[in-house]
Amino acid sequence: MEFEVTVLGSNSAIPAHGRNQTSQLIQVGGSYILLDCGEGTQIQLRKFRLKFSRIDFIFISHLHGDHFYGLMGLISSFHLVKRERLLTIFGPRGLDEIITVQLKHSNSKLDFPIRFVNTHTDGKELILEEKNFRVYSFPLKHRIACTGFLIEEKRGLLNLVKEKLLKNKLSIEAINTLRRGNDFLDKNGKVLYSVAEYTHPQKEVRKYAYCSDTIYDPDLIQYIQGVDLLYHEATFDDDEASRAFSTFHSTAKQAALIAASAKAKKLLLGHYSSRYKDLSPILAQAREVFLESHLSEEGVTYPVNS
Repeated sequence: MEFEVTVLGSNSAIPAHGRNQTSQLIQVGGSYILLDCGEGTQIQLRKFRLKFSRIDFIFISHLHGDHFYGLMGLISSFHLVKRERLLTIFGPRGLDEIITVQLKHSNSKLDFPIRFVNTHTDGKELILEEKNFRVYSFPLKHRIACTGFLIEEKRGLLNLVKEKLLKNKLSIEAINTLRRGNDFLDKNGKVLYSVAEYTHPQKEVRKYAYCSDTIYDPDLIQYIQGVDLLYHEATFDDDEASRAFSTFHSTAKQAALIAASAKAKKLLLGHYSSRYKDLSPILAQAREVFLESHLSEEGVTYPVNS
């Protein structure tokens, strides 16, 4: 199953140096998810020839403009291309009001339904479960209510060891039980066929964590432990650590500390301040702490690999 992240915007509050405001398109199997929707997102989707019409879920981390100002334009474009399918938007309380008041005063009536789901900041919460994946929200520490998102693929059915099947005639019930990852028991509760013996080991489920805007916060490590790919904001370099603290943002080195402590396999840096045209010092500072640190680049697709 494909599981990949395409970066649409990597800058912070102001678009600069050819970089746009925050947004990412996630593909999990046949599902398409948009994480944040900064100004210019739909232009980036078209520029990189991405299947934006197949987006069914949009997640907005918080209500600072560089993370959602592109949303109304995208909704309008969905309407103009005759979308009829439900669009579900997850975000902080008040996002529904922001969108509906614009529709009201522009006298716009959409041809497709929108469902708004409020996110919360009081712990990890399962907010979406589909056939192949789950999405959790978790709190980030920013100047206003803000959440990160964890996208986790779901385990598929286990594959049976063919040689075992040839030697033993298993019932359909036994086969289905084993493929779901459970030992098959007899009437007395004794293991008749074990998962370990009759199935092949399955790969670990893949996980992607998205931490948009946050001050350096070791508390979030519990929510992103062991992820295969971590996106963490890196608005400033070390010279601006005090500014990062006062604005509730992070430095590249702090992002790397979170990645290392969480035992992430790979770190993507982003949300760069417009003061940096050259991002190489930010990358170098992160790699001093966590070697598998990388700059997120717009138009580049990053696979989520276990």
